[in-house]
Amino acid sequence: MASLQDERRSNDAKKAGIGMKLETVVIPVSDTDRAKEFYGGKLGWRLDADYDNGSDFRVIQFTPPASGCSVIFGRNVTAQVPGSAQGLYLIVSDIATARSELLGRGIQISEIFHDANGKYAGPDEPYLFGRLRVSGADPDHRSYRSFASFHDPDGNGWLLQEITERLPGRIDPAATAFGSANDLASALRRAEHAHGEHEQKLGHRDDNWPDWYAAYIAAEQAGTELPT
Repeated sequence: MASLQDERRSNDAKKAGIGMKLETVVIPVSDTDRAKEFYGGKLGWRLDADYDNGSDFRVIQFTPPASGCSVIFGRNVTAQVPGSAQGLYLIVSDIATARSELLGRGIQISEIFHDANGKYAGPDEPYLFGRLRVSGADPDHRSYRSFASFHDPDGNGWLLQEITERLPGRIDPAATAFGSANDLASALRRAEHAHGEHEQKLGHRDDNWPDWYAAYIAAEQAGTELPT
């Protein structure tokens, strides 16, 4: 028979919702060793596991830099057709720098492109905003709107998407976290710029700037009203 404490814990879990973290995405490949060289040797992703039973099963796991989600592939891991995984998004805070890094690693990657302002039909490879890609980064530098794409040796399709500010409701408002030092540095620069405008309104130096920075960064991530 469950204790009163167990019942309370169960009720609390139901109210809060059980955490469900996306852990792995399966990538269907035709040549396991070739895929391992691409994701580890060329992309430079972290190798987490390479298990081979010596006969009919092998599974390899890689994790992209600063990612909480990994990819797995191998022999008899999935019945999906190699190359059928498409629309796999890698979120970056600076798409130009990320693209340059991949080019430096020898990855064939598209030019940076953005969407066509509500026009979705076109001849291009599909992505989040349809099949019409406009050359260059989003002219207004909007978050979510700039992309670049590449494929692994089997044709599985990956896209870089630049996100600098999350829309409301897109993250847990009780948590503020960054996937990399570069992401944190970018957030600090945006807070610095906004704080400069804040000090101009004050007409003097704000000695409480650390708290102001913290409030700005947390609000920006949560998509709530920014301090001014």
